[in-house]
Amino acid sequence: MKRSLNTSIGLAAILMTTAASAARMPSPEKMWEIIQKQQQEIEALKKNQQTTNEKVEATGEVLDQIQTTGPAAGTSINTSGLGADHGAFSHGSSGRTIVGGYGEMHYNNLENQTSGGSDKKEIDLHRAILFLGHEFNDRIRFWSELEVEHAQAGEGKDGGEVAMEQAYLEFDLNEDIYSRAGLLLIPAGILNEVHEPGTFYGVERNPVESKIIPTTWREGGASLNGRFGEGWSYDLLVHSGFSTNAGKNYAVRNGRQSAREANANDLAYTGRVKWTGLPGIELSMTAQYQTDLTQGADTAAGSAVLLETHVIANRGPFGLRALYATWDLDGSGPAAVGADEQTGWYIEPSYKVTPKVGVFARYNAWDNQAGNSTDTEYTQVDFGVNYWPHPDVVLKADYQVQDAPSGKNEFDGFNLGVGYQF
Repeated sequence: MKRSLNTSIGLAAILMTTAASAARMPSPEKMWEIIQKQQQEIEALKKNQQTTNEKVEATGEVLDQIQTTGPAAGTSINTSGLGADHGAFSHGSSGRTIVGGYGEMHYNNLENQTSGGSDKKEIDLHRAILFLGHEFNDRIRFWSELEVEHAQAGEGKDGGEVAMEQAYLEFDLNEDIYSRAGLLLIPAGILNEVHEPGTFYGVERNPVESKIIPTTWREGGASLNGRFGEGWSYDLLVHSGFSTNAGKNYAVRNGRQSAREANANDLAYTGRVKWTGLPGIELSMTAQYQTDLTQGADTAAGSAVLLETHVIANRGPFGLRALYATWDLDGSGPAAVGADEQTGWYIEPSYKVTPKVGVFARYNAWDNQAGNSTDTEYTQVDFGVNYWPHPDVVLKADYQVQDAPSGKNEFDGFNLGVGYQF
Protein backbone atom coordinates (compact mmCIF):
# COMPACT_ATOMS: atom_id res chain seq x y z
CA MET A 1 0.00 0.00 0.00
CA LYS A 2 2.77 2.39 0.93
CA ARG A 3 4.66 1.54 -2.26
CA SER A 4 1.60 2.27 -4.38
CA LEU A 5 1.16 5.62 -2.68
CA ASN A 6 4.74 6.63 -3.36
CA THR A 7 4.46 5.56 -6.97
CA SER A 8 1.31 7.58 -7.43
CA ILE A 9 2.91 10.66 -5.91
CA GLY A 10 5.97 10.29 -8.23
CA LEU A 11 3.83 9.93 -11.31
CA ALA A 12 1.83 12.99 -10.33
CA ALA A 13 5.01 15.05 -9.92
CA ILE A 14 6.30 13.96 -13.35
CA LEU A 15 3.01 14.79 -14.99
CA MET A 16 2.93 18.23 -13.34
CA THR A 17 6.50 18.99 -14.50
CA THR A 18 5.77 17.88 -18.04
CA ALA A 19 2.62 19.94 -18.14
CA ALA A 20 4.47 23.04 -16.89
CA SER A 21 7.19 22.57 -19.53
CA ALA A 22 4.60 22.14 -22.23
CA ALA A 23 2.91 25.32 -21.08
CA ARG A 24 6.20 27.24 -21.39
CA MET A 25 7.23 25.85 -24.86
CA PRO A 26 6.46 28.36 -27.70
CA SER A 27 4.21 27.46 -30.55
CA PRO A 28 5.71 26.51 -33.95
CA GLU A 29 4.80 29.97 -35.28
CA LYS A 30 6.55 31.65 -32.34
CA MET A 31 9.59 29.41 -32.78
CA TRP A 32 9.85 30.40 -36.51
CA GLU A 33 9.68 34.08 -35.54
CA ILE A 34 12.52 33.61 -33.04
CA ILE A 35 14.64 31.81 -35.66
CA GLN A 36 14.10 34.62 -38.23
CA LYS A 37 15.06 37.27 -35.66
CA GLN A 38 18.26 35.42 -34.78
CA GLN A 39 19.10 35.11 -38.49
CA GLN A 40 18.69 38.89 -38.93
CA GLU A 41 21.03 39.50 -35.99
CA ILE A 42 23.61 37.15 -37.52
CA GLU A 43 23.43 38.98 -40.88
CA ALA A 44 23.86 42.34 -39.13
CA LEU A 45 26.96 41.05 -37.32
CA LYS A 46 28.41 39.82 -40.63
CA LYS A 47 27.79 43.24 -42.24
CA ASN A 48 29.48 45.06 -39.35
CA GLN A 49 32.46 42.71 -39.63
CA GLN A 50 32.74 43.41 -43.38
CA THR A 51 32.63 47.19 -42.78
CA THR A 52 35.37 46.87 -40.16
CA ASN A 53 37.55 44.85 -42.55
CA GLU A 54 37.07 47.46 -45.31
CA LYS A 55 38.14 50.25 -42.94
CA VAL A 56 41.25 48.31 -41.96
CA GLU A 57 42.14 47.75 -45.63
CA ALA A 58 41.57 51.44 -46.44
CA THR A 59 43.83 52.45 -43.56
CA GLY A 60 46.51 50.11 -44.87
CA GLU A 61 46.28 51.67 -48.34
CA VAL A 62 46.67 55.17 -46.87
CA LEU A 63 49.76 54.05 -44.94
CA ASP A 64 51.17 52.48 -48.11
CA GLN A 65 50.63 55.75 -49.99
CA ILE A 66 52.37 57.74 -47.27
CA GLN A 67 55.35 55.38 -47.45
CA THR A 68 55.37 55.55 -51.25
CA THR A 69 55.40 59.31 -51.61
CA GLY A 70 57.77 59.78 -48.70
CA PRO A 71 57.58 62.54 -46.10
CA ALA A 72 56.47 65.95 -47.28
CA ALA A 73 59.28 68.44 -47.71
CA GLY A 74 59.00 70.38 -44.50
CA THR A 75 60.43 73.55 -43.12
CA SER A 76 63.85 72.17 -42.31
CA ILE A 77 65.33 73.21 -45.70
CA ASN A 78 66.97 69.90 -46.54
CA THR A 79 67.47 67.86 -49.67
CA SER A 80 64.45 65.59 -49.28
CA GLY A 81 62.13 65.79 -52.25
CA LEU A 82 60.86 63.99 -55.27
CA GLY A 83 64.08 64.52 -57.14
CA ALA A 84 66.13 62.92 -54.40
CA ASP A 85 67.50 59.37 -54.19
CA HIS A 86 64.93 56.65 -54.82
CA GLY A 87 65.29 55.29 -51.29
CA ALA A 88 62.40 57.54 -50.24
CA PHE A 89 60.04 55.22 -52.13
CA SER A 90 58.29 52.18 -50.69
CA HIS A 91 58.43 49.31 -53.16
CA GLY A 92 55.49 46.93 -53.24
CA SER A 93 54.88 43.83 -55.36
CA SER A 94 51.77 45.28 -57.03
CA GLY A 95 51.62 48.09 -59.57
CA ARG A 96 50.97 51.53 -58.17
CA THR A 97 50.70 54.96 -59.80
CA ILE A 98 51.75 58.15 -58.02
CA VAL A 99 50.70 61.70 -58.94
CA GLY A 100 52.17 64.92 -57.55
CA GLY A 101 53.48 68.29 -58.58
CA TYR A 102 54.77 71.72 -57.66
CA GLY A 103 54.68 75.27 -58.93
CA GLU A 104 55.64 78.86 -58.16
CA MET A 105 54.58 82.39 -59.09
CA HIS A 106 56.93 85.38 -58.84
CA TYR A 107 56.59 89.14 -58.68
CA ASN A 108 59.79 90.96 -59.62
CA ASN A 109 60.23 94.68 -58.97
CA LEU A 110 63.78 95.38 -60.13
CA GLU A 111 65.33 98.62 -61.29
CA ASN A 112 68.09 98.54 -63.87
CA GLN A 113 71.04 100.57 -62.60
CA THR A 114 72.63 100.70 -66.06
CA SER A 115 71.97 103.88 -68.00
CA GLY A 116 69.36 103.27 -70.68
CA GLY A 117 68.56 99.78 -69.42
CA SER A 118 64.99 98.52 -68.96
CA ASP A 119 63.58 97.75 -65.53
CA LYS A 120 62.06 94.37 -64.75
CA LYS A 121 58.62 94.69 -63.19
CA GLU A 122 56.46 91.67 -63.89
CA ILE A 123 54.27 88.90 -62.49
CA ASP A 124 55.11 85.47 -63.82
CA LEU A 125 53.74 81.99 -63.20
CA HIS A 126 57.29 80.84 -63.58
CA ARG A 127 56.64 77.13 -63.60
CA ALA A 128 54.00 74.49 -62.92
CA ILE A 129 55.05 70.84 -62.90
CA LEU A 130 53.10 67.59 -62.86
CA PHE A 131 54.78 64.49 -61.39
CA LEU A 132 53.68 61.08 -62.64
CA GLY A 133 55.25 57.85 -61.48
CA HIS A 134 54.42 54.17 -61.56
CA GLU A 135 55.82 51.12 -59.79
CA PHE A 136 55.53 48.08 -62.05
CA ASN A 137 56.81 45.76 -59.33
CA ASP A 138 59.28 45.84 -56.46
CA ARG A 139 62.26 46.31 -58.82
CA ILE A 140 61.08 48.40 -61.79
CA ARG A 141 59.69 51.93 -61.66
CA PHE A 142 58.95 54.86 -63.96
CA TRP A 143 59.19 58.52 -62.99
CA SER A 144 58.44 61.71 -64.94
CA GLU A 145 57.93 65.46 -64.65
CA LEU A 146 56.06 67.55 -67.22
CA GLU A 147 56.77 71.28 -66.92
CA VAL A 148 54.96 74.37 -68.19
CA GLU A 149 57.05 77.55 -67.89
CA HIS A 150 55.69 81.11 -67.94
CA ALA A 151 52.03 80.00 -67.99
CA GLN A 152 51.70 79.23 -71.70
CA ALA A 153 53.63 78.34 -74.80
CA GLY A 154 53.01 78.43 -78.51
CA GLU A 155 53.33 80.65 -81.53
CA GLY A 156 53.87 84.24 -80.46
CA LYS A 157 54.28 83.28 -76.78
CA ASP A 158 57.79 84.49 -76.02
CA GLY A 159 59.55 82.61 -73.26
CA GLY A 160 56.82 80.03 -72.67
CA GLU A 161 57.74 76.36 -72.81
CA VAL A 162 56.16 72.96 -72.32
CA ALA A 163 58.84 70.34 -71.77
CA MET A 164 59.66 67.07 -70.07
CA GLU A 165 61.95 67.67 -67.13
CA GLN A 166 62.42 64.00 -66.28
CA ALA A 167 61.25 60.72 -67.83
CA TYR A 168 63.15 57.57 -66.91
CA LEU A 169 62.89 53.94 -65.93
CA GLU A 170 64.63 52.74 -62.78
CA PHE A 171 65.77 49.17 -62.15
CA ASP A 172 66.91 47.80 -58.79
CA LEU A 173 69.91 45.52 -59.32
CA ASN A 174 70.23 44.63 -55.64
CA GLU A 175 69.65 46.27 -52.26
CA ASP A 176 72.33 48.92 -52.82
CA ILE A 177 72.69 49.33 -56.59
CA TYR A 178 70.18 50.56 -59.14
CA SER A 179 70.22 51.86 -62.70
CA ARG A 180 68.26 54.49 -64.62
CA ALA A 181 67.65 55.05 -68.34
CA GLY A 182 65.83 57.92 -70.01
CA LEU A 183 65.74 61.69 -69.53
CA LEU A 184 67.83 62.25 -66.39
CA LEU A 185 68.65 65.21 -64.17
CA ILE A 186 72.42 65.66 -64.07
CA PRO A 187 73.72 65.15 -60.49
CA ALA A 188 75.52 68.49 -60.16
CA GLY A 189 75.00 71.19 -57.55
CA ILE A 190 72.29 71.44 -54.91
CA LEU A 191 69.20 72.59 -56.82
CA ASN A 192 69.39 70.65 -60.06
CA GLU A 193 67.85 67.51 -58.55
CA VAL A 194 65.86 68.99 -55.64
CA HIS A 195 64.26 72.34 -56.48
CA GLU A 196 60.70 72.32 -55.15
CA PRO A 197 59.93 75.87 -53.91
CA GLY A 198 59.74 74.92 -50.25
CA THR A 199 63.21 73.36 -50.21
CA PHE A 200 65.30 76.50 -50.80
CA TYR A 201 65.48 80.15 -49.75
CA GLY A 202 64.84 83.06 -52.09
CA VAL A 203 62.20 83.73 -54.73
CA GLU A 204 64.44 83.01 -57.72
CA ARG A 205 66.94 80.17 -57.87
CA ASN A 206 70.43 81.45 -57.13
CA PRO A 207 72.33 82.77 -60.18
CA VAL A 208 75.34 80.47 -59.78
CA GLU A 209 73.10 77.42 -60.19
CA SER A 210 71.65 79.02 -63.28
CA LYS A 211 74.63 80.49 -65.16
CA ILE A 212 77.40 78.05 -64.20
CA ILE A 213 75.38 74.94 -63.33
CA PRO A 214 72.53 75.34 -65.82
CA THR A 215 69.60 74.31 -63.63
CA THR A 216 67.31 72.68 -64.62
CA TRP A 217 69.83 70.55 -66.51
CA ARG A 218 68.61 67.26 -67.95
CA GLU A 219 69.96 65.03 -70.69
CA GLY A 220 69.15 61.68 -72.26
CA GLY A 221 71.27 58.78 -71.09
CA ALA A 222 71.80 56.00 -68.57
CA SER A 223 73.22 55.80 -65.06
CA LEU A 224 74.54 53.39 -62.48
CA ASN A 225 73.82 54.49 -58.92
CA GLY A 226 74.48 52.99 -55.52
CA ARG A 227 75.27 53.28 -51.83
CA PHE A 228 78.19 51.98 -49.82
CA GLY A 229 79.77 52.32 -46.41
CA GLU A 230 78.34 54.68 -43.81
CA GLY A 231 76.40 57.38 -45.68
CA TRP A 232 78.29 57.18 -49.00
CA SER A 233 76.62 57.13 -52.42
CA TYR A 234 77.75 57.41 -56.04
CA ASP A 235 76.25 58.23 -59.45
CA LEU A 236 77.88 57.39 -62.80
CA LEU A 237 76.25 58.66 -66.02
CA VAL A 238 76.79 58.60 -69.76
CA HIS A 239 74.50 61.04 -71.55
CA SER A 240 73.99 63.58 -74.32
CA GLY A 241 76.44 66.47 -74.03
CA PHE A 242 76.38 70.18 -74.73
CA SER A 243 75.96 71.63 -78.20
CA THR A 244 77.09 75.25 -78.05
CA ASN A 245 79.13 77.47 -80.38
CA ALA A 246 81.06 80.71 -80.70
CA GLY A 247 77.87 82.63 -81.46
CA LYS A 248 76.70 81.77 -77.94
CA ASN A 249 80.12 82.69 -76.51
CA TYR A 250 80.43 79.02 -75.52
CA ALA A 251 78.17 79.67 -72.51
CA VAL A 252 77.30 76.35 -70.91
CA ARG A 253 73.65 77.22 -70.24
CA ASN A 254 73.06 77.83 -73.94
CA GLY A 255 74.42 74.39 -74.81
CA ARG A 256 71.83 72.18 -73.08
CA GLN A 257 70.12 69.73 -75.45
CA SER A 258 67.59 68.16 -73.04
CA ALA A 259 67.19 65.06 -75.26
CA ARG A 260 65.31 67.08 -77.89
CA GLU A 261 66.61 65.33 -81.02
CA ALA A 262 69.96 65.78 -79.30
CA ASN A 263 73.12 65.59 -81.37
CA ALA A 264 74.99 62.58 -79.99
CA ASN A 265 78.24 62.82 -81.94
CA ASP A 266 80.02 63.56 -78.68
CA LEU A 267 78.66 62.17 -75.41
CA ALA A 268 79.39 63.44 -71.91
CA TYR A 269 80.39 61.49 -68.80
CA THR A 270 79.43 62.54 -65.27
CA GLY A 271 80.34 61.14 -61.87
CA ARG A 272 79.36 62.18 -58.37
CA VAL A 273 80.30 61.05 -54.87
CA LYS A 274 78.18 62.17 -51.92
CA TRP A 275 78.43 61.69 -48.16
CA THR A 276 75.51 62.07 -45.74
CA GLY A 277 76.92 60.14 -42.81
CA LEU A 278 75.85 62.69 -40.16
CA PRO A 279 72.30 64.00 -39.65
CA GLY A 280 71.84 67.35 -41.40
CA ILE A 281 75.18 67.15 -43.27
CA GLU A 282 75.78 66.66 -46.99
CA LEU A 283 79.17 66.79 -48.72
CA SER A 284 79.28 66.27 -52.48
CA MET A 285 81.65 66.43 -55.44
CA THR A 286 80.80 66.14 -59.16
CA ALA A 287 83.03 65.88 -62.23
CA GLN A 288 82.01 65.89 -65.91
CA TYR A 289 83.97 65.46 -69.13
CA GLN A 290 83.06 66.02 -72.79
CA THR A 291 85.60 65.91 -75.63
CA ASP A 292 83.82 68.45 -77.87
CA LEU A 293 81.09 70.72 -76.52
CA THR A 294 80.04 71.81 -80.05
CA GLN A 295 79.33 68.26 -81.32
CA GLY A 296 81.96 68.63 -84.05
CA ALA A 297 80.67 71.95 -85.39
CA ASP A 298 83.68 73.97 -84.21
CA THR A 299 87.15 72.44 -84.38
CA ALA A 300 88.48 75.25 -82.17
CA ALA A 301 86.11 74.46 -79.29
CA GLY A 302 88.05 71.67 -77.60
CA SER A 303 86.96 69.64 -74.58
CA ALA A 304 85.09 70.71 -71.46
CA VAL A 305 85.58 69.67 -67.83
CA LEU A 306 83.27 70.58 -64.94
CA LEU A 307 84.28 70.35 -61.28
CA GLU A 308 81.68 71.12 -58.60
CA THR A 309 81.61 70.70 -54.84
CA HIS A 310 79.18 71.79 -52.16
CA VAL A 311 78.27 71.43 -48.52
CA ILE A 312 74.90 71.57 -46.74
CA ALA A 313 74.85 71.81 -42.95
CA ASN A 314 71.77 72.06 -40.72
CA ARG A 315 72.12 72.17 -36.94
CA GLY A 316 69.01 73.11 -34.99
CA PRO A 317 67.74 76.45 -36.31
CA PHE A 318 71.03 77.21 -38.10
CA GLY A 319 71.64 76.32 -41.73
CA LEU A 320 74.49 76.79 -44.20
CA ARG A 321 74.89 76.14 -47.90
CA ALA A 322 78.08 76.73 -49.85
CA LEU A 323 78.94 75.77 -53.44
CA TYR A 324 81.82 76.18 -55.88
CA ALA A 325 81.76 75.21 -59.57
CA THR A 326 84.18 75.77 -62.44
CA TRP A 327 84.37 74.84 -66.13
CA ASP A 328 87.64 74.41 -68.04
CA LEU A 329 87.28 74.66 -71.84
CA ASP A 330 90.63 73.96 -73.47
CA GLY A 331 90.00 75.04 -77.08
CA SER A 332 91.35 78.17 -78.75
CA GLY A 333 87.80 79.28 -79.60
CA PRO A 334 86.62 79.64 -75.99
CA ALA A 335 89.98 81.17 -75.02
CA ALA A 336 89.53 83.91 -77.63
CA VAL A 337 86.40 85.20 -75.86
CA GLY A 338 87.51 84.40 -72.30
CA ALA A 339 85.07 81.47 -71.98
CA ASP A 340 87.83 78.93 -71.41
CA GLU A 341 87.19 79.45 -67.69
CA GLN A 342 83.65 79.80 -66.32
CA THR A 343 83.41 79.93 -62.55
CA GLY A 344 80.94 80.66 -59.78
CA TRP A 345 80.39 80.25 -56.06
CA TYR A 346 78.03 81.25 -53.28
CA ILE A 347 77.61 81.00 -49.53
CA GLU A 348 74.22 81.11 -47.82
CA PRO A 349 73.71 81.12 -44.02
CA SER A 350 70.15 80.86 -42.71
CA TYR A 351 68.28 80.83 -39.41
CA LYS A 352 64.86 79.44 -38.48
CA VAL A 353 63.24 82.06 -36.23
CA THR A 354 60.31 79.68 -35.69
CA PRO A 355 59.47 76.32 -37.28
CA LYS A 356 57.46 78.26 -39.90
CA VAL A 357 59.67 81.32 -40.46
CA GLY A 358 63.25 81.37 -41.73
CA VAL A 359 65.60 84.19 -42.76
CA PHE A 360 68.67 84.01 -44.97
CA ALA A 361 71.46 85.97 -46.62
CA ARG A 362 73.48 84.92 -49.66
CA TYR A 363 76.54 86.17 -51.49
CA ASN A 364 76.88 85.05 -55.14
CA ALA A 365 79.72 85.55 -57.64
CA TRP A 366 79.88 84.17 -61.19
CA ASP A 367 81.75 84.80 -64.43
CA ASN A 368 81.15 83.06 -67.77
CA GLN A 369 84.21 84.76 -69.27
CA ALA A 370 86.64 84.46 -66.39
CA GLY A 371 89.49 83.78 -68.84
CA ASN A 372 89.35 87.42 -69.96
CA SER A 373 91.79 90.01 -68.71
CA THR A 374 88.86 92.43 -68.42
CA ASP A 375 86.37 92.50 -65.56
CA THR A 376 83.41 90.30 -66.52
CA GLU A 377 82.39 89.09 -63.07
CA TYR A 378 78.90 89.54 -61.62
CA THR A 379 78.19 89.63 -57.89
CA GLN A 380 74.85 89.66 -56.12
CA VAL A 381 73.79 89.92 -52.48
CA ASP A 382 70.38 88.52 -51.48
CA PHE A 383 68.60 88.56 -48.14
CA GLY A 384 65.03 87.71 -47.27
CA VAL A 385 62.49 85.54 -45.49
CA ASN A 386 60.53 82.34 -46.13
CA TYR A 387 57.20 81.59 -44.41
CA TRP A 388 55.67 78.11 -44.47
CA PRO A 389 51.96 78.24 -43.44
CA HIS A 390 51.95 74.52 -44.29
CA PRO A 391 54.97 72.23 -44.85
CA ASP A 392 54.11 72.08 -48.57
CA VAL A 393 53.23 75.76 -49.09
CA VAL A 394 55.70 78.66 -48.92
CA LEU A 395 55.56 82.45 -49.17
CA LYS A 396 58.81 84.28 -49.96
CA ALA A 397 60.20 87.80 -50.00
CA ASP A 398 63.75 88.96 -50.70
CA TYR A 399 65.83 91.94 -51.74
CA GLN A 400 68.78 91.80 -54.14
CA VAL A 401 71.70 94.12 -54.87
CA GLN A 402 73.69 93.36 -58.01
CA ASP A 403 77.08 94.53 -59.26
CA ALA A 404 77.54 93.90 -63.00
CA PRO A 405 80.40 94.49 -65.46
CA SER A 406 80.45 97.86 -67.18
CA GLY A 407 77.64 98.23 -69.70
CA LYS A 408 75.74 95.11 -68.57
CA ASN A 409 72.29 95.03 -66.98
CA GLU A 410 72.47 95.50 -63.21
CA PHE A 411 69.25 94.85 -61.28
CA ASP A 412 68.49 95.99 -57.73
CA GLY A 413 65.11 95.56 -56.05
CA PHE A 414 62.74 93.16 -54.36
CA ASN A 415 61.00 89.91 -55.28
CA LEU A 416 57.89 88.21 -53.91
CA GLY A 417 56.91 84.61 -54.48
CA VAL A 418 54.47 81.85 -53.59
CA GLY A 419 55.06 78.15 -54.10
CA TYR A 420 53.49 74.77 -53.45
CA GLN A 421 54.18 71.08 -53.76
CA PHE A 422 52.08 67.95 -53.28
